[in-house]
Amino acid sequence: MKHKVSFILLLLVLLLLGGCWNKRELNELAIVTAVGVDKSDELFEISVQIVNPSQVASKKASSNQVPVYTYHAKGKSLFEAIRKLTSLTPRKPYYAHAQIIIIGEEMAKEGMNSVLDLFQRDPEGRSDFNIIVSHDSTAQEILSVLTPLEDVPASKMFKSLRVSEAVWGATESVILDDLIQSLGSIDHSAVLPSIHIHGDAGAGDFSSNIEKIDSPAQLKYGGLAIFKNYKLIGYLSEQESRDYSFLNNHIKSTFEIIACPEQGKISTEIINSSTKVTGHFQNDLPSISIKLDIEQNVAEISCPLDLTKSKTIDALNKVTSKQIKERLERTLQTIQQTYQVDLLKFSEVLHREDYQAWNRIKKNWLTLYPELAVQIEVDVHTKGVGTATKLKLD
Repeated sequence: MKHKVSFILLLLVLLLLGGCWNKRELNELAIVTAVGVDKSDELFEISVQIVNPSQVASKKASSNQVPVYTYHAKGKSLFEAIRKLTSLTPRKPYYAHAQIIIIGEEMAKEGMNSVLDLFQRDPEGRSDFNIIVSHDSTAQEILSVLTPLEDVPASKMFKSLRVSEAVWGATESVILDDLIQSLGSIDHSAVLPSIHIHGDAGAGDFSSNIEKIDSPAQLKYGGLAIFKNYKLIGYLSEQESRDYSFLNNHIKSTFEIIACPEQGKISTEIINSSTKVTGHFQNDLPSISIKLDIEQNVAEISCPLDLTKSKTIDALNKVTSKQIKERLERTLQTIQQTYQVDLLKFSEVLHREDYQAWNRIKKNWLTLYPELAVQIEVDVHTKGVGTATKLKLD
């Protein structure tokens, strides 16, 4: 009996040791760094950017080969298109290392439901990849552009997005989980960064594009793409996108250009921006207050101002505050009245403020929102003026 029990325990241990039954060797996989989704007529088209490991890993890369390859397949569904890719790729595509998902403009206009559903369900993929919309180009065309400095174009897109978000503010990195959360609002609205081909799009997929000092085709981020009810409805300009980041408390660093009293300009570096949004109800009539506290340094000046005087700094603070406030009001009007989307999630602010009052107006929110009263206050403080505090112009 003891031998029988021992035998059963041994079998159980052996079963637990079989954890590598589904392992796959690296040389059996095609590492996907980026995925593109387009709609062509009634068919879905999947494009994948796959690393050429011999080029990326080798210190002596061959000039006859490119660092990445792109493959494309069409199907009646996204899943069918993905499976059809295996008839083209020499190895099975492996999606766990994808950094970027690009949604083609036509696909975005039709709706992202099927795209989100696919990547949510995929057990092999991750949810921390960045989602981007292609503007005036297909996702396939974007993925075909070779980029200088970064051998893998997906890495270029990923790093450019993060750097631009940190020092410019007109872009915003959005991962799958963030997008799904944003689309869970009443009007299912969200924003995504957009990217386009700057220059000669036809030259982007030739190796000569990375062999010239000035690449004929470059990938460039533009304004934020606006979604409502899961569909692309328009774009904010670069300046409006930066204003949106101010309003949404996403500015890490950026700049302002202020006109001097008589001639010339002052450039300032925004080093800190904090936005607080509060909701109010008066007789079930909602309103919103937005307070921005901004810190800046003087970066460049081309007019005769004495920055050692407190009245000069006070005047600079007031002019900067007014300029930012007026611009934010114009952008908010575009978001509220032109696109009529609650991108800043005012509904959630009002719900947190007074959930009972919110429940009473909730059914009328989409009608109330475009005319919602929003008060914006901007308070700018200049912290640094540099070592050259006086400028004399002849």
